[in-house]
Amino acid sequence: MLPLAASGDIRHLVKTIAQLPSTYNGKIEMTLNDRDLDIVARNIILLLIAMVVEDIDTASDCMISLWYSALIRESDLKILQQQIKPLISDICDKIAEKPPGGLFGKTWTFGKRSVRVVLEKSAWIRLLSFLDVPTGLDVHQAQKIRTDNTLAESRKDYRDRYLCLISNLHRVAFNRFREDGLLLPFGFPRHDFRVPNPTFFQDETTWPMQDSADPRHGWPAEDVERTPCGPASADIYGKLYFYLRRILPSFLSGLRGLEMASFKLFQADVTSLSDLLEPDSFARIEVSNISDSGWLGIHRTLAYMMPLLQKRNVNPHATLITLFMNAVEETLTDEDKMRDMTPSSASSRRLMRYIPHKGSRVTRYDPVLVKLYMGRDLVTGYDFAFDRYCRQLEPQKIEQLLNAVMKENHTIIDKWPYRLKLRPSQAGAQEEFDRSLSSGLTSKERYVEWKRTG
Repeated sequence: MLPLAASGDIRHLVKTIAQLPSTYNGKIEMTLNDRDLDIVARNIILLLIAMVVEDIDTASDCMISLWYSALIRESDLKILQQQIKPLISDICDKIAEKPPGGLFGKTWTFGKRSVRVVLEKSAWIRLLSFLDVPTGLDVHQAQKIRTDNTLAESRKDYRDRYLCLISNLHRVAFNRFREDGLLLPFGFPRHDFRVPNPTFFQDETTWPMQDSADPRHGWPAEDVERTPCGPASADIYGKLYFYLRRILPSFLSGLRGLEMASFKLFQADVTSLSDLLEPDSFARIEVSNISDSGWLGIHRTLAYMMPLLQKRNVNPHATLITLFMNAVEETLTDEDKMRDMTPSSASSRRLMRYIPHKGSRVTRYDPVLVKLYMGRDLVTGYDFAFDRYCRQLEPQKIEQLLNAVMKENHTIIDKWPYRLKLRPSQAGAQEEFDRSLSSGLTSKERYVEWKRTG
């Protein structure tokens, strides 16, 4: 049993099932929770499509369109209207006379697979709106609403800085996606995509995401870049399309081959999950970065999550996974930062091997300055900063009060998974650096695996 306590989208669920051995035909139970209804609603819709659309290719194409494209096809809308909407409308009709505020659950069963959703009445009603294009919104208005965000003049400097970090060839595909918002290979026909995606457009005036939101940042950059995409070998968004076109059929086939698959979805604050889930029942819990001090913080995260983890005498491998995205940056002192920026520092010397500059000096307007600034984190080790952060947590008190201890040896995910793995002199090192530079990651991201002490 695996809960994703702050799930974001369903990519972890998809990859988990897609990567199961072909010989595995057992059971899987997963719980997804997020406090953002927009996220939960889209997860519900995508999971139901995976359940009700029988043809794997049709389901895969529909999921990719709804997941990432601003415009969808009439056939995608037809699936929403004819196969998904009746399922949601049924529960909405049944709770229409119920008082507001309470939680209402619905379980759909599809042979050996089931999806259970627990939402408040208002959330169920709003879920219906994710299946209908807002009245009066046409394709031209939808595109303008989106490009007013993704191509805003006020954000031009941010776009230009990011363009400095990616290869010349990738910039063409980047600009194309900013313009049309369609996750398709560059040369694929686009004329069928003429319906505003209702899971994005909730009204006729707003694009709901930041202009920097990029589907590439949700998937392993190296795996995506290695995906063949035909003659247009630099079409990075086409590579992502074909990568998903491989992963999703594997997910759907794996789902159909399981003895039993059960999914539960909630829209709740993490602090309320203990009221919704059984204690001592989960083999693995993943909480994204709510353990950062800007969110719930590690002490409160452990206080709410550890009681849900299986006890050691039941499952000695039961693990809670936390991600710290900001802990290193918050711990670094001005002295630490200045030391790494001196020309003689190990970081600077290593950085110059990836970004050698021509001429005697870099001028203040040289784009290479952006690469030097953004690339420094990738070549700097931050173990000392995270060790300092851990000492501030007082691990002994955590163990005594919260029955939790850090696992010295990780068994699920690397402690620093986004660090450069190759040395500058090794084959493929420059490609690894360039890929990391455009990935949206900094290498300061630190995972910690926790286990119960009792």
